[in-house]
Amino acid sequence: MFPGFLGKRRIMIKKCLNDNWLVYETGKRDNAIKVDVPYDAMLLDEKSEDSVTGVNLGWIVPKDYTYEKSLFVPIEWKEKVNIIYFESVYHKASVFVNGRKAAFQDYGYSGFYVDVTELLKYGEDNEIRVEAINSDQPNSRWYSGTGIYRPVWLYQLPQEHIKINGIKIDTVAISPARISVRVSTTGAGNVAVAIPELAVTGVAIADAYGHATLELECKDAILWSPENPKLYDIKVSFGEDEWTERIGIRTIEYNEKVGFAINGKRVILRGACIHHDNGLLGAAAHDFAEYRKVRLMKENGYNAIRSAHNPCSEAMLRACDEMGVLMMDEYVDCWYIHKTKNDYAGKVEENYKTDLKALVDKDYNHPSVIMYSTGNEVAETSQERGIKFTGEMTNYLHSLDNSRPVSCGVNIFFNFLFSMGFGVYSDKKAEAEVKNSSKKKAVGSEFFNNLAGLLGADFMKFGATLYPCDLKTKGAFANMDFAGYNYGINRYKKDLKKYPKRLILGSETFCSDAYKFYEIAKKEPRIIGDFVWAGMDYLGETGVGAMEYSDYAPDFNHGIGWVSAGSGRVDLTGKSLSEADYTMVAFEQKDIAIGVIPVKYAKKKHSPSAWKMTNAMQSWTWHGCEGMDTTVEVYSRDEEIELLLNGKSLGRKKRKDDCRVKFDVKYEPGELMAIAYDASGNESHRTSLVTAQSDTILVAEPEQKEISADNGLAYIRLRFCDKDGILNPLAREEIEVEVEGGKLLGLGSGCPFYTKSYLSDTCDTYFGEALAIVKPEERGEIRLKAFVAGKSELSAEAKVNVI
Repeated sequence: MFPGFLGKRRIMIKKCLNDNWLVYETGKRDNAIKVDVPYDAMLLDEKSEDSVTGVNLGWIVPKDYTYEKSLFVPIEWKEKVNIIYFESVYHKASVFVNGRKAAFQDYGYSGFYVDVTELLKYGEDNEIRVEAINSDQPNSRWYSGTGIYRPVWLYQLPQEHIKINGIKIDTVAISPARISVRVSTTGAGNVAVAIPELAVTGVAIADAYGHATLELECKDAILWSPENPKLYDIKVSFGEDEWTERIGIRTIEYNEKVGFAINGKRVILRGACIHHDNGLLGAAAHDFAEYRKVRLMKENGYNAIRSAHNPCSEAMLRACDEMGVLMMDEYVDCWYIHKTKNDYAGKVEENYKTDLKALVDKDYNHPSVIMYSTGNEVAETSQERGIKFTGEMTNYLHSLDNSRPVSCGVNIFFNFLFSMGFGVYSDKKAEAEVKNSSKKKAVGSEFFNNLAGLLGADFMKFGATLYPCDLKTKGAFANMDFAGYNYGINRYKKDLKKYPKRLILGSETFCSDAYKFYEIAKKEPRIIGDFVWAGMDYLGETGVGAMEYSDYAPDFNHGIGWVSAGSGRVDLTGKSLSEADYTMVAFEQKDIAIGVIPVKYAKKKHSPSAWKMTNAMQSWTWHGCEGMDTTVEVYSRDEEIELLLNGKSLGRKKRKDDCRVKFDVKYEPGELMAIAYDASGNESHRTSLVTAQSDTILVAEPEQKEISADNGLAYIRLRFCDKDGILNPLAREEIEVEVEGGKLLGLGSGCPFYTKSYLSDTCDTYFGEALAIVKPEERGEIRLKAFVAGKSELSAEAKVNVI
């Protein structure tokens, strides 16, 4: 035992309150269903062509929902301080305990604490009720979800205790490693600190105000870094109270000489923007799903995530800590100008201190969090009022946490348009969006997204180079640590010369800019990093990034039936696309890859998008398309590329100012091979795609063969392929699923246009694939059976062990 940790303790207890809730449309309790949270009630809502949510939420008509839980409270709890923590509720949440209103939380992405000590009835059952309002539409530019979509916890503390979020840990040196521990308590007394793995201990005295600080030398510590994300448990005790925090010891440095550095070593941020939803699960932030999303980003070459455009979940922070993925945690999408009629605009100036403190309290001890972002595409940054507000939020964040830089994503071209009266967003446009929803007239961001889709990615990038754009952004950029450029890569070189102390962050970028960005960043440390829109596809903003064909989307107007943006390098089910291969090659994370424009559709129209570089796929299986023309893309950083089909050379091409080389090819089955040659003409890398055999079977493939009963989810991919596992993307059938030993949480495909419910037990496939997500009911085994009605040969079974 360590000094200060002897004797009997009433250690802080953190109980999970996720199980056994009732949820129902507010006022209709007779229709309540039993659920476990996180649970997204919006998945229950219907869709309508008259919905004012339009493309933002995918034509859903959101309702208000009530969540109820019965909680038995033993007599002995009366000795404790009882606090319920809601990680987030969307939105305008009212919390009632035994019929008495205990709290109200406006912002749907901030966690909040409710002290229920005086409201509980000890020795009997208690009712916890949460009412979430979401009928006040439109209030979001993307799919928000409804209700308790993140976990709920009960903290039980001794009367004298360490305050919640009262432990703040900083790395003050790394050679040798030294940390500072600040502790806030309810009163005076000894505070003991220990890192058992390092055999490090220390004691400080909390003063009458409950403040204690001590420094600990950790000479044998392994530093946390993206390459080696080493974590340590640090135990802090005060009186009868004891907490454990998991930390990483690392330093952050940023200036015009080093750019951005961790532990003194420069890091180029290869980032991806992600939304908070989990695809087929809606907004439900299951721990497993959050971890999976981080894992998918890392596997596809990204070392950083931007939480767009709201604070991320605690599970995501833990995942980033453990996997070494860096986090840019963002506050909000709007300030005081509405983007949708009923969004959070107007509340930010009033609530930002409370909201930002909640953000910092959540993030502070997580080594993966390297910066904060105060907003996204807030045209207010072109106004004196907004410039001042930029500085106020930056300074306030520095007062809460002086170790991390602050940025804000600014669409440079939009700032100029706004100043000229042609802005994407305004209170007037937000009102017009509601009035025109039934007429399908695009307004605000929808209008500009459509325009960008027609004019291409260069539309915004060229606009950002105009001289007035600099005038309308330089004031705000001066009030943040990293100047956040949304789609402003064409300004980088010029602005580096004009503003010698400016640090530039590509806070939102196009996929096609990855190679150009990385070449500039390798030479210029003041280019901090790049965050592509988007890393993974997300619900809402329907069709904005989709290149979809009429076989899967009968219309291109993004109307009812469209569900997702279609703009991920990874699709809605987690499948990596050819754009991910391109990005990995651009970022020097992969040597070579091949992408093929779907042969069946190569000469057909698709929905337009500026947010998609290519709709190429990693497949050379196109049965029935023999003799048809297509385009093959090879991704490589080598000097010259040769493409061969069934051993016959189709020519060699020199790579120019990109890592993508295109070939026109006439399809024939067999092997498609790409060979890369270095500057000396020597072969350096090769890869190939092989055609699947004609006999197609259905397979059910679990991503993991074993999961935890406590928080695991079974992700089971359903694929039409040959006996060797080679996908047949042109096979399309409706698949039915049966599950034993678990509950089917989601079933669907990655198609941005999808008319079925993800809560159904049948699904349509998309280019030969679909996905089932199952939550285990108990330890043992999950068994999933998948089959195509009337086709006995197309059936499959998967088993997942639950431990």
